[in-house]
Amino acid sequence: MIDRATVERIKDAANIVDVVGEFVTLRKAGANYKGLCPFHNERTPSFMVSPARGTCHCFGCGKGGNAISFIMEHEQMTYPEALRWLAKKYHIEIQERELSDEERREQSERESMFIVNEWAANYFHQTLLNNVDGRAIGMQYFRSRGIRDDIIEKFRLGYDLADRFAFAREALAKGYQPEFIEKVGICYKNDRGELIDRYAGRVIFPWVGVSGKVVGFGGRKLDAATKGVQQKYVNSPDSDIYHKDRELYGLYQAKRAIAKEDRVYMVEGYTDVIAMHQAGIENVVANSGTALSVHQIHILHRFTSNITLLYDGDAAGIHAALRGTDMLLSEGMNLKVLLLPDGDDPDSFARKHTATDFRNYIEEKQTDFIQFKTDLLLKNERDPLKRSQAINSIVESISMVQNQILRDTYLHDCSQRMGMAEQTLINQMNKIIRDRRDGGTKSPDTNASGAVTNAISHGMASANGPSPEAHATKIEQMLIQMVIRHGEVVLFDNVEDDEGNLCQLSLAQYVDYDLVADQLTFQEQLYNQILNEAVQHSGKPDFKAEPYFVNHEDINISRLATDMSMDRFHLSESQQVNDTPETLLQRVQHLLLDFRMEFLVRRIKELQQEIAQAAGNPERTRHLVAEYMDKSQLRNILAKKLGNNILL
Repeated sequence: MIDRATVERIKDAANIVDVVGEFVTLRKAGANYKGLCPFHNERTPSFMVSPARGTCHCFGCGKGGNAISFIMEHEQMTYPEALRWLAKKYHIEIQERELSDEERREQSERESMFIVNEWAANYFHQTLLNNVDGRAIGMQYFRSRGIRDDIIEKFRLGYDLADRFAFAREALAKGYQPEFIEKVGICYKNDRGELIDRYAGRVIFPWVGVSGKVVGFGGRKLDAATKGVQQKYVNSPDSDIYHKDRELYGLYQAKRAIAKEDRVYMVEGYTDVIAMHQAGIENVVANSGTALSVHQIHILHRFTSNITLLYDGDAAGIHAALRGTDMLLSEGMNLKVLLLPDGDDPDSFARKHTATDFRNYIEEKQTDFIQFKTDLLLKNERDPLKRSQAINSIVESISMVQNQILRDTYLHDCSQRMGMAEQTLINQMNKIIRDRRDGGTKSPDTNASGAVTNAISHGMASANGPSPEAHATKIEQMLIQMVIRHGEVVLFDNVEDDEGNLCQLSLAQYVDYDLVADQLTFQEQLYNQILNEAVQHSGKPDFKAEPYFVNHEDINISRLATDMSMDRFHLSESQQVNDTPETLLQRVQHLLLDFRMEFLVRRIKELQQEIAQAAGNPERTRHLVAEYMDKSQLRNILAKKLGNNILL
């Protein structure tokens, strides 16, 4: 358990811009910061970070929170796990007792798997550095590839002993459970139930997730052992913490450089990433031989919109570049391509050239995807049919570009390079877009009938607007938002309490007093909890409702408060409304009248149903009709106060 004082130190130390900036490229936007939301795919930044409030919020998907809840949501951590993550980031020591066997068993499976992976990464790394075989075999391999000691440390490279039982033997001796050793994929069981090391005799490349946690491993056969072996690399199997199509090798080490350079280089393998780091080019990641996925593109898009595919110039490299092109364009990435001279990959090319030469080569030789496909598909091609197919492929790629101006520019350039009429290319592109759109659209009849059915089932088909229930919920939201934002503001200075003493009445206390007088409560229980806490803390001189609820230990309250504290539109100081106790009192009084009105409307509808059901029971009918008349009269009185005229 983490003690309360340490939790407060962590909360005080956590800087929301610093924390979010670990995962999202932020740009200054007035007093706040803006970036692409890490929780959903978007091309226009709508994720706002407020240093003053210590919160973040996406106006697209609604997710956000304070530093702790952001880490919880982004890294899929529990509250204590997020606190530990922040404590590590800000070098805050946490004194915790060792977990008992029972408590260890109760830990989440994901956390247990991360713990095993972290220990395994250290085990492989120390084996490389300190074991006789590790130095003689593993280190010799890295030395033969020209990999420096600082790069070995940076990527936590390692070596796994040839003994296929060594890892499991050591892990079990340290108290790690066989279940999780197998689940992370480092070992598998043979027919006798023994744990067999998957990476025995291989050099190890840990996969580190964007948050710094080890999610998986790649193991490579040594050069002497690869003759006649088709599978040089063995990677971690999919698990609860590792999905290869959702990870990018080197992203953790590259994310700051990607944001700084506003560009990422995509290569194929582990050693390509490492070689480019040695050449001083750090904004590089690898998808390690798998087809580029939408998930991987979304991750990269958080840091930059600019990507250069940097592949071998052989057939495999060309194929890899082509298969990712359209997907990158459709997801709004600005794409360039560079194929290295045939026979070279980024690893071998980097070892032959200085860092400066490598950088200059990239800058001079990378081309936009139109030039790449034109050179590739049309160079020296004379066959009319094949030229037609090639041009159609290029136009189809252009059709994937989301920015219309950029798309038109590409078409114009394409027309110039190919000597074709621009209008012909435009017509073909429009046909491609139209065919693609029509192929993925449901029939109008289905959509229309579905919308009508949905409206009828929810009672929304009336021309009178949203149902009273929907409006009541909105009023509750507006009331509790005022409590969260301004709950501590004093509305009345000299009010007599039940004992005749003069006291102050805050906004939260006023709302509570007004509702209790009529025995009313919010339908949403979380709102009642927030109001009760605001009332309890109102007497404390240092109580500020908004930071209190934004940083609340109940993550549901924290998220709600964050959402309600973020303004939809960030106005300049001259446009902002300065709330005074007088204006706040007017607003809260009107909302309380609205709240009563909606309560009465709901109760009157319930009474109508109950009266119909009570037919044949004169006594009950008489009581219900009397209440119905009473509530209707109160509704009319309230309606006049609110400026409406509702009469029976």
